[in-house]
Amino acid sequence: MAKKVNVTPLHDRVIVKAAAAEEKTAGGIIIPDTAKEKPQRGTVVAAGPGKKDEPVTVKAGDTVLYGKYAGTEIQIEGVDYLIMRESDILAIV
Repeated sequence: MAKKVNVTPLHDRVIVKAAAAEEKTAGGIIIPDTAKEKPQRGTVVAAGPGKKDEPVTVKAGDTVLYGKYAGTEIQIEGVDYLIMRESDILAIV
């Protein structure tokens, strides 16, 4: 599980710790650094309270799938995270 952060997102924002990029394909081929894609899976670290009449449905510890270009990259205490709206999350795994 991801480390607890001392930042609380506002409204429907969610802070996500992206999963590590794939090192090998299913067939065992090693992927070079230049060909690695940005991960689209991560763990929710913190979630805001939601909008009025719309509470946030994800909670800390949930593994989620999100769009390739979703969110804004931020750094908190030297660790990279993504902050995005809950609507950018496609599914809870």
